[in-house]
Amino acid sequence: MSKEGDQYATTKVQPKDFVSGWVVALIIASTGLSVSTLFLGSEIALNLGLKKALIAFGVSTLVLTIMCMATTLIGNRSRLSTYMILHFSFGEYGAKIVNFIFGVTLVGWFAVALELLAIAIFDTTISTFKVEVSKELIIIVTSVFITITTVYGIRSIEKLANISIPILTGFLIYVFYLSIEKLENPWEQLFNYVPKESTMTLFDATSILVGAAILFPVLMADFSRFVKTDKQSLGAVLGLTIGTPLALILSAVPSITTGEVDIIKIMEQYNLVIPAFLLLFIATWTTNATNLYSASLTFATINKKWSFKLVAILSSVFGTILALLGFAQYLFDFLEFLGILAPSISSIYFIHFFWIKKQKYDLGNLNKWESPALFSWVLSSVITVFTYLEVFELTQAYFIDSFILGGLFYLFFKRKELFFLK
Repeated sequence: MSKEGDQYATTKVQPKDFVSGWVVALIIASTGLSVSTLFLGSEIALNLGLKKALIAFGVSTLVLTIMCMATTLIGNRSRLSTYMILHFSFGEYGAKIVNFIFGVTLVGWFAVALELLAIAIFDTTISTFKVEVSKELIIIVTSVFITITTVYGIRSIEKLANISIPILTGFLIYVFYLSIEKLENPWEQLFNYVPKESTMTLFDATSILVGAAILFPVLMADFSRFVKTDKQSLGAVLGLTIGTPLALILSAVPSITTGEVDIIKIMEQYNLVIPAFLLLFIATWTTNATNLYSASLTFATINKKWSFKLVAILSSVFGTILALLGFAQYLFDFLEFLGILAPSISSIYFIHFFWIKKQKYDLGNLNKWESPALFSWVLSSVITVFTYLEVFELTQAYFIDSFILGGLFYLFFKRKELFFLK
């Protein structure tokens, strides 16, 4: 297989395949336009009110942007995938452990998106055609077609998404406008909205949003390795900085004006069910095919003897079972769990690249195990579990605890190399 054919999975990206940072920024921004992201924006706005929701959107985006700015430079300067970067910092076998967790996470997102897509189809068939179809049947059928798409036709559906996502953005902006237009004093009414009794706090919402996108800082190198320059790779982060809060706001305002979380039920009130459904269907189908594709590639790195098709099918089956069991109801807990495990990985490989390896990676010098990184990750995760459970507090934000602790432990274990005391 050529280096280009495997997307430079284990080699450095060559200059002929470099792209503009704006291209990558648009790709990143498009990931926010999925049913799951729109659901989060709606749910948080209805639980907190617009004022606090905007604070949660802003703080979570700031935290993720700072993390992404750190790791995007590693991808741009090393020209290597996250998979290979983890090999250097965690070792060959350690990277497989981390990749397994990434794979499980992506399957979890596959299950959530599959379930939310099934709900959208279910609501559309009832509201438009007055026909009730079993949600379980919808989940199984859509899973089969998404799996076929992933294995055989993901490139064609991605081309379709390149057209549908800009249209969907424009459509959501139009719905946002309709939501404001129906109010006499829109901004006053929106900001004075009092949510129903809710147990969700501002910190809970911020944590959930950080968890929802926490893999971006870890996997940012997969995008930035293709970008031409450092400056442009930092610009690519704007895809998250602007795109994610925009998607959240575009879902939050219509939800407050209608009192609905379900995007299809919101569209019912504007007589826009069919166009909304078609656009969301294509966007979510693409996103979920990409989730399954990424999960399958990740699992395939654990054992190279496993075929991609077999891994994709098994991943799909597992994700479908989760969806049938109602995994979406555990979405917030799932996202908070990611906020415990993932941030420390970013800080560890950031320190390893800039301070330990001095920005130089030698593909011919890879170890089987890198125990300092693994110990740092495990220790920081264990302690962060206690700060998450509020047994004690450090920074009062457990995802920041994870990031800082991972780095501090790694610096301690690597102190001899760092201070040239070998």
